[in-house]
Amino acid sequence: MLTKSTRRKRAGLYSQPAPTPRLRPAFKTSPIPTHAFELREDGTIVADGVTDVDEVGPQLEAEVAPPTPPSPPRLAFRDDTRGVWLYHGNCLELLDAIATKYPDGRFDTIFADPPYFLSNGGVTCHAGRMVRVDKGSWDKSRGPELNHEFNLEWLRRCQRVLKPNGTIWVTGTLHVIFSVGYAMQQLGFKILNDIAWEKPNPPPNLSCRYFTHSIETVLWAAKTEKSKHVFNYQAMRKVTGKQMKTVWRKEEFPTDQEHLNSIWTLSAPGSDEKALGKHPTQKPLALIERCLLASTNDGDSVLDPFLGGGSTAVACVRVNRDFVGVELDLSYLNLANRRLDREIITVWLREFRVQMDISIIITNDLDLLSDSINGSRSVPDVPEIQTERIWQECKFVFLSCARVSQASVVHTTVDVSLQEAWISAPTGKKRETTHIVRCETEIFRIRKPEAGS
Repeated sequence: MLTKSTRRKRAGLYSQPAPTPRLRPAFKTSPIPTHAFELREDGTIVADGVTDVDEVGPQLEAEVAPPTPPSPPRLAFRDDTRGVWLYHGNCLELLDAIATKYPDGRFDTIFADPPYFLSNGGVTCHAGRMVRVDKGSWDKSRGPELNHEFNLEWLRRCQRVLKPNGTIWVTGTLHVIFSVGYAMQQLGFKILNDIAWEKPNPPPNLSCRYFTHSIETVLWAAKTEKSKHVFNYQAMRKVTGKQMKTVWRKEEFPTDQEHLNSIWTLSAPGSDEKALGKHPTQKPLALIERCLLASTNDGDSVLDPFLGGGSTAVACVRVNRDFVGVELDLSYLNLANRRLDREIITVWLREFRVQMDISIIITNDLDLLSDSINGSRSVPDVPEIQTERIWQECKFVFLSCARVSQASVVHTTVDVSLQEAWISAPTGKKRETTHIVRCETEIFRIRKPEAGS
């Protein structure tokens, strides 16, 4: 006869819960290419006794990305004055080297925009047309388990390179953000906030079977539960006039304060941010700048392990933070180089002061049909050198000098020609104008001579 306990065991009343399945070793099917190398204090990498410092330049020479990123990663851009370093390679490999060299942490904040795993044959609406959402092999889902392993691995490495009181920002949609949040909890991060970034003009849902996706989530977390993270409360309070909420929407703020109208409902990157090219998952600079101003101080160091088109690098230059970025795709790294180079020049021009001599023509006649006022005489370069123009701006300054004691600037504009500048000027300003100064700025980069030349 069976005892009562035996009957209960057979009935499953005393059965033990099934053990939690262990995750497979990360990247078992896709091992990370590795190469023995030394990371130096100046950011350069030495492998097999050869340093990459001589290859560093603002623009990479190759325009087509190789099938696999270089191993070890290559330092592709550097500006020591502003503390900016960009690397071409696998971020996991570089982060391992940084963690080894800086066991106590290297960065105050990390801003990461990882793959969302959305490129699986779906469609969306762009400019009124149905388009595929496939962005590249880097964005394809490998299944929930492998996707989560990937999130665990890059977050584990990011946690190691954060300083003890450092924080990390991670953007994502519903396709990835829950995995990121769970991985953070597994690794011992302290999740501080989940920010809802509302997009004012999201693409419509074409199937009409779902609500329109109109937000992305931004998770903000500290390295550990014991971290004493930075939060610039007063700076954020000045933006809204009260405590800033985690739902960033303009309707919550007073309509009589015009400068607040667009805060937190942050539009997608505009044409100016995409003037040199675009990345399919590019984030607006305003979003990144707000995150950095909230969680870092002037001169702090920032990392972006998924650099993409370089928005985080540009934002760091604008708010005076040191920066390290890593990117797999050479074409996107070239885009980041161009954007960063342009932003550095823009910041430099804001602080630049130039002394000039002005020749006054006695006959004060603005003959707009003539090109005499619209161009300077050509001055050939001697000796001839190979250059590429990286900046051009033509600015017209309208002056009122009828009375010398009251001379003043009445209007300024940036146009391609004097005729267009004159046409676009307000009629009232034209009546006040007695002189126009044309200021043209061109900046050229000297090309490196080819080997053997």
